Amino acid sequence: MLRSLLILLAALSIVRLFPPYSTDELSMHLLTTPLLYRILSFQATPQYTKTVGIILSVLFTIVMVVHMVMDEFLLHAVTFGAAVCLITTRTLKIIPREIPDVEARKRIQSVALFGCASFIFGYLVWLIDEFVCQSLIVARHAVGLPVAFLLELHGWWHVFTAIGGYIAVAVIDLITSGEVQRDSVAQLAWPLPTVARLLGPAAGETKRE
Repeated sequence: MLRSLLILLAALSIVRLFPPYSTDELSMHLLTTPLLYRILSFQATPQYTKTVGIILSVLFTIVMVVHMVMDEFLLHAVTFGAAVCLITTRTLKIIPREIPDVEARKRIQSVALFGCASFIFGYLVWLIDEFVCQSLIVARHAVGLPVAFLLELHGWWHVFTAIGGYIAVAVIDLITSGEVQRDSVAQLAWPLPTVARLLGPAAGETKRE
């Protein structure tokens, strides 16, 4: 316990040396890296799992050191986008293999695609905010509240990536734990059960299959 506390305090001390936005963006890779490890090491051999863990740890360290020390944006943006794409493609590939029930599979796929869309939209909003931040600030001052709230793209990035992040964690946990049931989606946080009903197959369509 004491050792963990000392490590945490040391990490917080280091983080304070860098600009707030750098530590804010650190959370993006703290989300995708464990998900990548979970999905890439699923049903893999111990040796492969260990190799994946080492590679991801090295890549995470390199990306964040370069980003926070050199204030380099491109590597950070590209690696995050690549991680999201890899998580999405790998997850969608595993879902049909691990969920034999057609109705449950299509509901999970619908939720996963919704999460992917949320991630992509949040990512695009974040990129726009990075490149035209000053123009957006001027525009927000010009239009005033409540319209200015819609132009707070950095905030919307947090909203949509949080939605996508929750869905990614929930779906990957379901398919890798082998505990998927027909009503698994109904147990997820709102509005995902509604999303699954709207985007998923109709009952008649599922029966025909």
